[in-house]
Amino acid sequence: MTELSGKVALVTGASRGIGYGIAEALVARGDRVCITGRNEEALKEAVEKLGSDRVVAVAGKAHDEAHRAEAVERVMEAFGRVDFLINNAGTNPVFGPIADLDLNVARKVFETNVVSALGFAQRTWHAWQKDHGGAIVNIASVAGLSASPFVGAYGVSKAAMINLTQQLAHEFAPKVRVNAIAPAVVKTKFAKALYEGREEEAAASYPLGRLGVPSDIGGAAAFLTSAQSDWVTGQTLVVDGGIFLNAGVS
Repeated sequence: MTELSGKVALVTGASRGIGYGIAEALVARGDRVCITGRNEEALKEAVEKLGSDRVVAVAGKAHDEAHRAEAVERVMEAFGRVDFLINNAGTNPVFGPIADLDLNVARKVFETNVVSALGFAQRTWHAWQKDHGGAIVNIASVAGLSASPFVGAYGVSKAAMINLTQQLAHEFAPKVRVNAIAPAVVKTKFAKALYEGREEEAAASYPLGRLGVPSDIGGAAAFLTSAQSDWVTGQTLVVDGGIFLNAGVS
């Protein structure tokens, strides 16, 4: 059994996929973790796998203010602190040209991907980090770094999250470091439309020869919440298998 680190993390959208991979990495190094997600049954399964002695869960939707309040209250009640916040919860309910995008869908994307991240950051700041310090990691996307055909609203929301990271890093310094991770395609249920049935073809364009897996992002999040990154804030770490190296190459 890994010794307890004394640190506590809140990871949103962590019943599966990237969020689960992050929670797994933090538990493995000894952190205690509160995970959130929409599906209570999936959260229960995640807690069982991760270890109920180290992990608690709160079901709800990230864009719901009451859920955000409950999640922060729960982690403080269970563990008495919240050193790290990992904003992973996100949505991308539509594919297609942004010119034809239903603006109500755009509002939903921003409410879940950006406003909820700010809301969680505000709550962890006031609950613990303002006085005791810590770190925040926002899970952005390479879609936020350039034009992203067919996922335009998602890309714009992730660009906003990258700027939110910089704003929070400036305001929360020196107590709290705030960074972002921008993954390329990671093999999760969330992203399967981008590779399902054509994984070998999709991976062929990556210099490292494969798509990402949740543990790739888990390792990056563990670094950005560790002492090894104590002089890093306001940055976006691109974890993309080298896909951006192909820009401009015919």
